[in-house]
Amino acid sequence: MTASGRGPRDGGVGVDLVSTIVRPRPQLPELQLEAWEPTKDTLHRWCQIVGKVRMASSAPRNHWWHVPLYVDVRGLTTRRMPASSGVSFEIRFDFIEHRLVIATDRGEIEGFELVDGLSVAEFDDKLHGRLAGLGIDVSIRETPYGLPDTTPFPSDREHASYDRDAVASFWRILEWTADILEEFAGWYCGKTSPVHLFWHSLDLALTRFGGRRGTPSPDADPVTREAYSHEVVSFGFWPGDQDSREPNYYSYASPEPPGLRRQPLRPAEATWTERGRGSLALLRYEAVRNSPDPKAALLAFLESAYQAGAGASGWDRSYLESSWCPSPPQLSELLRQ
Repeated sequence: MTASGRGPRDGGVGVDLVSTIVRPRPQLPELQLEAWEPTKDTLHRWCQIVGKVRMASSAPRNHWWHVPLYVDVRGLTTRRMPASSGVSFEIRFDFIEHRLVIATDRGEIEGFELVDGLSVAEFDDKLHGRLAGLGIDVSIRETPYGLPDTTPFPSDREHASYDRDAVASFWRILEWTADILEEFAGWYCGKTSPVHLFWHSLDLALTRFGGRRGTPSPDADPVTREAYSHEVVSFGFWPGDQDSREPNYYSYASPEPPGLRRQPLRPAEATWTERGRGSLALLRYEAVRNSPDPKAALLAFLESAYQAGAGASGWDRSYLESSWCPSPPQLSELLRQ
């Protein structure tokens, strides 16, 4: 089986949609957390500032889907946002030319360079200054969300690192991963989230919904209650943090069903670990990068984690399969990774 799967299942005959496309083994870059952690910490705060502008400029969506950023052909983008003046605009991190770019539907383009030494405070000042000059600035809560420090963005001159090569590597990993997540999303005909980057934890995520209402903890905050209003199995990639000292692919189920950790994961390097109040399936990025077939390895992890979470939660998996999902024998072959 090719890792791409086959579909649709038409009269039992699969049509390989990518059989005519030669896809060489990807040259996935290294991304050692220690080597770029100062840059990651700076970029994380820059993304929070831009993400908060998006949140303040967008109509609320279920599960906070008006909040994330998206991978695009040059970096990360807010996509189109409406200003109160009626002007539409977009903010983009351009990781090819290493610039922050603001574009409006009036044809205006503003921006500034992303360079080593540009502090969070300076980034915040430049961004709001450019937005004000275009008449589209908005007020945001100028403090980090979910990060160890609470230094307001306008006062943060500590975080000012920018390694262009490391950022480009991070973006290339996001770009490759987003493609795999998009393909995996197509195997499911239930409700799914977009493939998007949540700036609160800087993770690229995809979520499948089982259909039933969830049961958040009674002490859950409003953010958590909205995010987990329904039963989910979620998947993603994040570059590491203070608790996990390397990049990982992950999956979890919420609410966590009994016996989740007893479910098998693939490939063999994947493991269950305790994270917060629940269980997290993890697969090291390095295991995927060094795999003979990185795409098949990642798809095997995603599918095994989905089967674990959905199976333990009692979802009707056959009902939720799309016509593009590989057949059971093909999935079994994939899960031999």
